[in-house]
Amino acid sequence: MPSCLVSLAPPLPDARRLLFLLGRRRMASIAAGPSRAFQLRLNPLTGDSEWLVVDEEEGEGAAPPRPTPSAQRQLLASTSYLDMLNDDARNRAYRRAIEATVTDPAARVLDIGAGTGLLSMMSAQALGSVRGDGRGSVSACESYLPMGKLLRKVLRANRMENKVKVFHKRSDELEVGVELDSPADILVTEILDSELLGEGLIPTLQQAHDMLLVKNPKTVPYRATTYGQLVESTFLWKMHDLHNNEANAADGVWLTPDGMENIVSVNLQQHAMQCDSLQDEIRLLSEPFKVFEFDFWERPDSHRETKIAIKTTGDGCVHAIISWWVLQLDSAGSIFYSTAPRWVRQTSIEDVPQYANDTKDWCDHWKHCVWFTQGKGAPIMKDQILSLRASHNLTSISYQLLNANDEACNRSLKGDHLTLLPERVALYGDRYWRSALIAAIKKALSDRSLQTCIVADDSIFLALLVSSLSPSSKVIAMFPGLRDKGATYLQAVADANNFSMDQIQVIGKRAASVSSDDLEHKKVNLLVGEPFYFGGEGMLPWQNLRFWNARTLLDPMLSKDALIMPCKGVLKLCAMSLPDLWRSRCSLKDVEGFDHSVANDTLGACGDLPGGQQGPCLPYYVWQCGFTKKLSKVYSLMEFNFTEPIHSCSGKTKIEFADAGTCHGFVIWIDWVLDEKSSIVLSTGPDSRYWKQGVQLLSKPVEVHPAGSVVDVEASFDPAAGNLTFNSAFA
Repeated sequence: MPSCLVSLAPPLPDARRLLFLLGRRRMASIAAGPSRAFQLRLNPLTGDSEWLVVDEEEGEGAAPPRPTPSAQRQLLASTSYLDMLNDDARNRAYRRAIEATVTDPAARVLDIGAGTGLLSMMSAQALGSVRGDGRGSVSACESYLPMGKLLRKVLRANRMENKVKVFHKRSDELEVGVELDSPADILVTEILDSELLGEGLIPTLQQAHDMLLVKNPKTVPYRATTYGQLVESTFLWKMHDLHNNEANAADGVWLTPDGMENIVSVNLQQHAMQCDSLQDEIRLLSEPFKVFEFDFWERPDSHRETKIAIKTTGDGCVHAIISWWVLQLDSAGSIFYSTAPRWVRQTSIEDVPQYANDTKDWCDHWKHCVWFTQGKGAPIMKDQILSLRASHNLTSISYQLLNANDEACNRSLKGDHLTLLPERVALYGDRYWRSALIAAIKKALSDRSLQTCIVADDSIFLALLVSSLSPSSKVIAMFPGLRDKGATYLQAVADANNFSMDQIQVIGKRAASVSSDDLEHKKVNLLVGEPFYFGGEGMLPWQNLRFWNARTLLDPMLSKDALIMPCKGVLKLCAMSLPDLWRSRCSLKDVEGFDHSVANDTLGACGDLPGGQQGPCLPYYVWQCGFTKKLSKVYSLMEFNFTEPIHSCSGKTKIEFADAGTCHGFVIWIDWVLDEKSSIVLSTGPDSRYWKQGVQLLSKPVEVHPAGSVVDVEASFDPAAGNLTFNSAFA
């Protein structure tokens, strides 16, 4: 029976982006001598951090490598490398462009951000096919040690370890005359994120042109162009305009009172999202327009600004700008790769390059980007000319719609405002979600006399709600992440919600640090939280059980009849057909002629693995996973009872299939039960688009039929190890 051990180590950003952001966000890797590095891991169950030791590549003649530790495997499985290597259109385009560019037998090629070495091997192969004296060379720069270790394995598997020189350094740590014999003639790279610039493309190109490349080098890619399009979408509007959605809810709780409309907002940035899934909910209000060009063969500017005149194509309201980019990989302009939405790829607009003999499948490593316009959006009429100012810095592109006087329509944000993820803004404005919480809190208050309430997380909604509904109670907001910023926010909106700040206390601590002194030695008779949203940052659903852990740590401070809300969580699952996701996560074999099978275990592949083992369970917004189809009804697998201290638990069920199809795996989530009678339940399943679900893909797809296919599923949760073990077996 195959099993999956799910570590509570959180998925981290893609390794290359993580390393570029070193020192600005969180430390990803610190050298620890010639053979080791440290990796920082956060345990979301406790909120604690720990350092993991990562071994560098073993030398020739060394003992066989040890099995990849589960934490490291989970870390690399959470990056985009596997999905990228399964992107045939991307791989083919790069191979063709490299073959067209590496034509000099004496060329010196530099691959920055080499990953598994695919582009380096393509370059070495292209060099070998050119007749000459063999003076050419290929150098691969990969600073992330676990990936550098895998890079060497892939090179050895393809007998190319002597054809590619590997450097475990950042490109700005390389020196000509030290690591490199001479400046490189050709640069190949793919340090691109969904926005294009977020992995440090500009500073990397600047330093390379200054220190590592010849004057006027050849490059693959040759150029990147970003495009945008104005759209109207109610769904996208709900993801940023909390104030007007609160007005529609009309329930008396104001996170954004009148005059303070922007006190809660999304970050003013582009947000990566699979917009093809929204195609039926989007009205296009302009043709695609060109924003910026970035020429890889010359040193880019750090900052640029441009003003774009856009002719609208219909009446409506501009809620967002959806953007993407197109790579021109060769200097001749015959090889392109695009991240454009499906509706653009299906048109024949002359200014938007189309694919050259390639068809792009769904992929997750590059998405589209969404820039939200503020408030209700910008009303427009057909054939109106809108002015848009676009600017970029070293790592991002931003937009401003301009009025008739060329002034920005965006309103400035004050110092007391909070920025949240778009999904959480949409959740806070959702009428059903708000009414469920309001009903649960009112019911709790009617059943008991409330003296002291703890809000166990960063929930501003619950802090405001309890304070408003129970003016005589003391509300203690732990706000472990918001801290003083949360206190400043509550002070700003207190009057609008009819409570005094004397009633509420922000302690800014995690549960492990809270003492009776913080509570003035008062017993708590209501403990509430929003664990059902904690996973929005990329956690698996059961990693939201930090709430259960916090409840356990606070147990000595709870009264005997204390009410816990939510009172329990129910682990749910559904068998699904997920062909696009499975294709992007399937095991690697031949990638444009290069054997990548040694990378499968490290990158968490599924399908055709030794011993029928499964890949790791990973978090996804299932609604953004391309084609999906439910093959069974929803089953309950396990319950977590929050009225008791945290403990191990297990469950099992037998799934019978309700529809025929190809089963690729199981989608897993938690339904959160708010009240003791189980009458108020908030589901985080795939029918909602505000949460990520866990996806456990099978080792191999299975053809199933109603009343003819059955699978036994069991799971167990071990709080001591912080793991959930998931097993499945088809009868």
